[in-house]
Amino acid sequence: MPNAVGSSETKYWHKEWIEIKRKIVLTEKQESLIIGSLLGDGTMRIGKGARNANFKVEHKLEHKEYVEWKYEILKPLVFTPPRMSYRYDDRRRRYPKSWWFRTIRHPLLTEFYYRFYKGDKTRTKGKRIPKDIQRDLNPFVMAVWIMDDGCYSQRRIDLSTYSFSLSDINLLQKALNDRFGLSAGYCKDRDKGFRMYFNCKETAKLIELVQPYIIPSMRYKIGLVSEPRRD
Repeated sequence: MPNAVGSSETKYWHKEWIEIKRKIVLTEKQESLIIGSLLGDGTMRIGKGARNANFKVEHKLEHKEYVEWKYEILKPLVFTPPRMSYRYDDRRRRYPKSWWFRTIRHPLLTEFYYRFYKGDKTRTKGKRIPKDIQRDLNPFVMAVWIMDDGCYSQRRIDLSTYSFSLSDINLLQKALNDRFGLSAGYCKDRDKGFRMYFNCKETAKLIELVQPYIIPSMRYKIGLVSEPRRD
């Protein structure tokens, strides 16, 4: 259900944003996008001196269309459109790295922060899985998670769940089974952490669940088109 919340930190906001922020609600689709992204590549942060969290989307250059798709859904929460991020090589030459955008800070987002993070206000890593994650899962959440962190190979889908502990992985396994009847395994991927995977039979069930929500440029994540070439 959509939520509306008054702000406890309006005195810190630029005066012309106050009314905009007071009227902000989160739709079910926006909530699902945030949850799916937090299971994947999305990050949140409460900056130094801030009371509320914001949400950041960042993906590699080839996924510009995906970033723009997320932006269109979250647009009421974003005052600056997606932009390119740059890095510098060893010779101090600038090169493009990714596309990204960040939402405003808002109490509604702070609720997600304290569910998915471990209490350190400045950290953007160290995500955790909420114990009640099962109630958050739906086909749209799963589709975003796969578009963020999924990999399709040899008729099976893997998920790069490196951000999560083994106990988190076990929690996700149970939630997926209870919610969708999906059985997921996991394996240790060298020193990176744990990867979740679905065998061929479970992958077919998963694809049927998420296919309606996968955008065209990301259909390679479920094996429906070839992975795009990297020029």
